[in-house]
Amino acid sequence: MQNKTWNRREFLVASAAISATLASPRLFAAEVRRYRAAIVGHTGAGDYGHGLDIVFNGRDNIEVVAVADPDDTGRARAKQRARAQRDYRDYREMLAKEKPNLVSIAMRWSDPHHAICKAALETGAHLYVEKPFTTTLTEADELIAFAEKKNLKISVAHQMHLAPVVQALKRKLSDGIIGDLLQLRAHGKQDNRAGGEDMVVLGTHLFDLMRLFAADPLWCTAQVLHRGREATANDARGAGEKIGPVLGDEIEAQFGFPKGVHGTFTSRGRNRETAGHWGIEFIGSKGAIRLLADIVPRVFVRSPISWSDSGAKAEWSAMPWDKPADFKPGVDGANGRMLDDLLASIETNRKPACSAADATAAIEMVMAVYQAGLTQQRIGFPLKRRDHPLIRNL
Repeated sequence: MQNKTWNRREFLVASAAISATLASPRLFAAEVRRYRAAIVGHTGAGDYGHGLDIVFNGRDNIEVVAVADPDDTGRARAKQRARAQRDYRDYREMLAKEKPNLVSIAMRWSDPHHAICKAALETGAHLYVEKPFTTTLTEADELIAFAEKKNLKISVAHQMHLAPVVQALKRKLSDGIIGDLLQLRAHGKQDNRAGGEDMVVLGTHLFDLMRLFAADPLWCTAQVLHRGREATANDARGAGEKIGPVLGDEIEAQFGFPKGVHGTFTSRGRNRETAGHWGIEFIGSKGAIRLLADIVPRVFVRSPISWSDSGAKAEWSAMPWDKPADFKPGVDGANGRMLDDLLASIETNRKPACSAADATAAIEMVMAVYQAGLTQQRIGFPLKRRDHPLIRNL
């Protein structure tokens, strides 16, 4: 190669070109992906969950193109809250016309989730879905397979999974803060929904956390009572919300996890005052921890129990943890962390932290309780039966 002698004009032109190239962010970072987002809700029939109508607000790379709701008044309010450009009565029309690539399926009622999720996936959209994910394992399995075929991501709103204090608790348990984990004792709110409805609406959150800390369950046994007697499939009923059939007003379930960890789930109205705030108690070989479930969970560590002739003494104190500098409280913060994770999973082509498969596993624990209670047998995982054991009896 011959040496080139540069004149002043050529030098200035070349220098300008190099400077422009070096200043281009495309050389150093991928261009920010932009999304066309839509929301599907149903005022009066599941509404918009816990803030799932405003999950896309304040994102520079997300354009909220539309909201769908068959209720005219509710739709107008949702459109304003979501800062959506357009609104539709029918979600199918919205998906066909707007072709979003990001959809929030917001209603709490899970009976329409399968149809809406499938329609949104067919348009090529990634999904953020309110829990419970679906009403049956068959529906969930189909959606997971379809999403995987199209390389689309589904995140389900088990927001506590990504709460910073929960992630800190997971690290501390791994570091042995209470020694070896022996037991997980979970209980729902045990209010007027005690039993099957409590287990589906709130228990799925707890089952997701139990899997986070103890891995996939191996087996389940359960007693399901209806008005003081063993429940039968004929006692199945519809819930206050459309979440599929439920069974029992009192439930005591046991789960076996790897490494000898034992788990329980209790939902009995008579246990409400004794149990207190819904959540999970972790029993270890050297101590105990209690997680009070909520959008922003709280975690407490129990001191060693001191016994004397006058009784026992033990104190619960807040678990120390480093709150992130950018921590955002409340529903908006919880959904924001979920959306951050979903977008990262899309852009890096990985599974979301709260994936459809994880949500399905939580539903599988519900179905195992019903199967174990009805047959009075130990049920192994994964479940062979994927339909709902109660649907045919309604």
